[in-house]
Amino acid sequence: MLEVIALSKQFFGLTAVDQVSTRFECGQVSAIIGPNGAGKTTFFNLVAGTYKPSSGQILFKGQDVTGLRADHMARLGVARTFQSTHLFDNATIIDNLIVGHRLRTRSGLWDVLANTKRLRQEERVCRDRALEALDFVGLAHISHRIAADITQEERKRVALALALATDPELLLLDEPAGGVNPEETVGLAALIRKLVDHGRTVCLIEHKMDMIMRLADKIVVLNNGSKIAEGTPAEIRRDPQVIDAYLGVDHAAL
Repeated sequence: MLEVIALSKQFFGLTAVDQVSTRFECGQVSAIIGPNGAGKTTFFNLVAGTYKPSSGQILFKGQDVTGLRADHMARLGVARTFQSTHLFDNATIIDNLIVGHRLRTRSGLWDVLANTKRLRQEERVCRDRALEALDFVGLAHISHRIAADITQEERKRVALALALATDPELLLLDEPAGGVNPEETVGLAALIRKLVDHGRTVCLIEHKMDMIMRLADKIVVLNNGSKIAEGTPAEIRRDPQVIDAYLGVDHAAL
């Protein structure tokens, strides 16, 4: 699904991502872990098209997409969520999600001014797709609530639904369980597995190691911008470099 080759990013002489190479297979959950400042979010920003790499190559389904803008990556099938879930708080949940499917529409200014048949058809499709995404994440019952009034866990689910509304093949999830309690974390992990069971490929950044060790098929570990390890959860748990840089002896012994 995705391959990165010697990917690097510098900011004013500071190397945030340093010669990282890895690949993420279709139909799997991959995780990026590492201490704060390791380069995880910058890595996501490079893949999603938010930043252009200083060097290296990004291949999506075999196509060279290095340096493509975020909107182009989204149209190709790469969706992204963020650590902080930003919604239009004064709008309803369903209206927030309708925005997500707009990138699949073709209506322009003339269609809006003339209220064309194409515009009306596309608006129906956007609404239907948004409702499907909300139902998938278990929030169909709050579709008409104002976004400012929902819980943190519901906001995390809405963020996943918003990504789904773009019809992605690859989802990049940045701390999807951040700020929620352990019971809610279990529910979000089950939802991520459900995404994969329904044909999506997932790569996530997360600091909740219990969740990662149970959920991920593959883990990539970054430290100071460089990849220091890669493998299954069992392999990562006992890797000396990872224990020293991130996990610690107590976690590795579990």
